[in-house]
Amino acid sequence: MRGKPVTLYLMDGVLNGRIKCSLPNWTGEVYRIPRVDLEKCEGRAALSQSGVYLLIGFSEPENKHHAYVGQAGVRANGEGILCRLREHRRDRGPESVFYWNEAVVFTTSNNSFGPTEMSFLENRFCVMAREAGRYRVENAIIPTPGNLTEEKESELEEFIDYAMIAVGLLGHKLFEKIRATEGVVPPTEGSVPPAVEVSSNSAGLALILRHTNRGSGQVNEATGMRTAEGFVVLKGSRIAQEQDEYASIPPWLKEARAKADKDAEGFLREDVLFGSPSSAASFVVGGQRNGLIMWKTADGRSLAEIEDSPRPV
Repeated sequence: MRGKPVTLYLMDGVLNGRIKCSLPNWTGEVYRIPRVDLEKCEGRAALSQSGVYLLIGFSEPENKHHAYVGQAGVRANGEGILCRLREHRRDRGPESVFYWNEAVVFTTSNNSFGPTEMSFLENRFCVMAREAGRYRVENAIIPTPGNLTEEKESELEEFIDYAMIAVGLLGHKLFEKIRATEGVVPPTEGSVPPAVEVSSNSAGLALILRHTNRGSGQVNEATGMRTAEGFVVLKGSRIAQEQDEYASIPPWLKEARAKADKDAEGFLREDVLFGSPSSAASFVVGGQRNGLIMWKTADGRSLAEIEDSPRPV
């Protein structure tokens, strides 16, 4: 993988204002536009074109970002993306998307998006965002991708690759899955897979936590792994049904356990990201635990031993 030069232009001279993102040899242009700055975009030619956009907001009760994926074509009056964003801002009806704080717009320097290209990108962005599972996607239905030649589809997939880089640089991991899936097989009921190395530096090494609840006798088995963002408890892991009566956990962790998407037996239906191995271990067990000690490889080495070991794992 080679490095990629990227240009971020602070259109208002401040980090929380409008930002234009571009890459060399790419016809795409990506704009971050705060809701409060829509009027500053009046007269900007790129935003009178056709394009695809994201509306992004945050829900305090859910402690989660929301996103909506849409498209906007050029109208008879010559207006395009900016006009559509204004309509979203004015929408107060029961069918309104949600309260969004910023828009991320995808267009091109040569105004080359037609209805077919926009439908394909709208579909792909919506599907990718849902698969990543980081944001709640507000689209009621997944847009249809339309019919493309294989040449055009390949061209647009390359556009998507660059667009994903831009979205991440603008502060949103909307399309990024919590973990890399290569080489890691989530556990199934009653079974935890062996540790699998998917990188050369132990970030990506599958780690196992086995615990028996002292109150109920339930055996909990979970698999986790370190990532650049923290520690992930993998989908298919089983967490304790009840909080450990002998150890307290902070309110935010109780809430995380209550809100986690899991079945009646406590098996997770999603990956769950934490800031540390200990938070992840406490989430699984239902009581405060030292994750550096509890998370282990298939051959019994703890995470603390792995981190202290001078040899690669």
